[in-house]
Parts: sequence; C-alpha cells; structure tokens
Amino acid sequence: MSKIGFIGLGIMGRPMAGHLLDAGHDIYTALHSSPLPSDLKEKGANVVASPKAVAEHSEIIITMVPDTPDVEKVLFGEDGVIEGLKKDTLVIDMSSIAPMSTQDFAQRIKQAGGDYLDAPVSGGEGGAINAALTVMVGGSEAAFARGKPVLEVMGSSITHIGENGAGQTCKAANQIVVALTIEAVAEGLLFASKAGADVAKVRESLLGGLAQSKILDVHGERMINRAFDPGFKVKLHHKDLNLALEGARTLNLSLPGTANVQQLLQACVASGGAERDHASIACVLEQLANHEIGQ
Repeated sequence: MSKIGFIGLGIMGRPMAGHLLDAGHDIYTALHSSPLPSDLKEKGANVVASPKAVAEHSEIIITMVPDTPDVEKVLFGEDGVIEGLKKDTLVIDMSSIAPMSTQDFAQRIKQAGGDYLDAPVSGGEGGAINAALTVMVGGSEAAFARGKPVLEVMGSSITHIGENGAGQTCKAANQIVVALTIEAVAEGLLFASKAGADVAKVRESLLGGLAQSKILDVHGERMINRAFDPGFKVKLHHKDLNLALEGARTLNLSLPGTANVQQLLQACVASGGAERDHASIACVLEQLANHEIGQ
C-alpha cells in the first residue's frame, strides 16, 4: 500500500479519497476552509498543515481542485507541494485545467526530481461515488505504469492518451461533446413539451433509438424532474469550455457549437445558477421559450 497525498476534497475528491482509504492506502491531506469530512476521518485520513507537509509524507500526490490557478498554487505557491517534494514522488493532477499549463507544471515537477501525470476524469459525482470514473491520462509510459493501480481504485476506464498535456486535451474534447449533447437533449425535450407531447414518454422512446445516450438518460431525467442539485456544477463546465475555446484560438480553429453552449452556460452563471448542475442549461432555453419542460 502507498502513502498518498490527496488535495481537494470537494464533490468529486471526497469519494475518490474514500476509495483509496478503503483500498488500504494511507491518505494525507491539507485543509483550507472546510473541516475533514467525517467519513474520511472515520476511515483514518490524516490532516497535515500544508501542501508542503502533504508532500513530505507522500510517495504519490493527487490534486483534485477547480482550476489552473488552484493547481499552480497548491503545487508551487507558498508552502506548496514542490517545497516538500521528495525524489521520485509521482504527482497526479486529476483536475481539469489548461493543457499548456499542464506541460509547464509537469516540467517543473520533473526538474525538482518528481514525475507527473495529468489525469482528468469524466463521470461526475455518481462516477466518483461508484469508482466508475473515466480517466484520461497524459505522461510517460513509466509514470503511467506506476500510477495506473492507484487510478484503477477510483475509475473503471483508464486510458493512456499520450505525453503530458494529452490527458487534458482529451478532457477538453470530452467537455465539448458533453456540453453540446446536454444542450441538444434540452432542446429536444423542450420542443416535445411545447408541442404538447408527454415528455417523459418522449425520453423513454428516444432512449431506445439512435438518440440514446447517457446524457439523455441521466440529464434528461434531471430536466423533467427539475433535479438540479450539482453532480457537476455549471461554473466548472463553463470554465472547461473557456479552456477549450482558448485552445481553439491558439490552434486557429472555429468551434461554433462550443461557443454557443459556452454563452448559454454564461447565461446560467449570470442568472445565479453557477452552483447548479450543468443540466440546468435547460432553464436558460426555457426562459427563451417562456415554457418549462414537462408543463
């Protein structure tokens, strides 16, 4: 079993750390504003003073924080991971951040004697709770081989995409597909509802045809039942699409559908919905239509 540092115990990180504890690993974490969740405390998680102290105790360090600046602060800020990094420590960033920044972070960790994987995930809160996350990994073959057994505790699909940054590039592509599919499901259900059809039966029928998808299944039900407690927050998906569009500009690439959905998510944020589930993009379309799905 390994001594693992885990920084970021939010909606996703908390159950992920729990699975590592259940598998017999020792977990070390540093807290900011929130206390250690009671379930992790009961399982034996250790709290230390700072990310630096996490690194001093750990052979492998996992970060699961919201955005690129958060990863940079945890790794390279005052009392950051790099100040306590031991030789050959493997840093695994499972956050969703900018690919170019990831390559820079990886180089800095390697120069300090460690190794680095970018390993963002898909699957939302449910995937984290059920240890069924899809993990998209960038890094060397050697680092991947070392990190894979740990990643397999938290995920059901682990794919080595390529060198550092490739995992984050794959995650950006994932977020594009997910966002556009959520928006398509919302439009389809809104159309059916406005036309007077039984929207629950429409969803049931669509699940049996070519339109079938996990998003139609899970988020279509959320839209019908008005269940927008966050599995994945609007503000985080909005951030991810901003990263995708920044990358597209660098590549001189047009992504018109992505830009459209990014604006709809911006409208969600502007109307006070930043903390709601990303399926609540349906609410913006409903406002435009003056009609609520299911009415």
